[in-house]
Amino acid sequence: MANAFKNKTHKEIGTSLTAIEGYACPSSTETTIIGLTLANRTASVILVDATLNDASNDFYIVKDAPVPAGGTLVLVGGDQKIVLMPTDSIKIKSDTAASVDAIMSILEIS
Repeated sequence: MANAFKNKTHKEIGTSLTAIEGYACPSSTETTIIGLTLANRTASVILVDATLNDASNDFYIVKDAPVPAGGTLVLVGGDQKIVLMPTDSIKIKSDTAASVDAIMSILEIS
């Protein structure tokens, strides 16, 4: 089995649920999210949603979480991890246009 650490990013996420870098867990791969950080690019507090999408449904990781102006929200890190199955993806949304940058660190095992 091959292990690969990767970063997936997405810049200026706005008011529609958006998959991080269009990333979906590849088939025949086990993916573990080891870090997920959202950064507020604006000068005001924003509210963010993050979901795990299983190719059919969105399941909230967090809903309407406040992120301070210029601040960050760490959704995954430390002891907490999220496992992605093939075709699963992480989607992010804000209440403000072009306001969130996302960085997702993963470990892919294939």
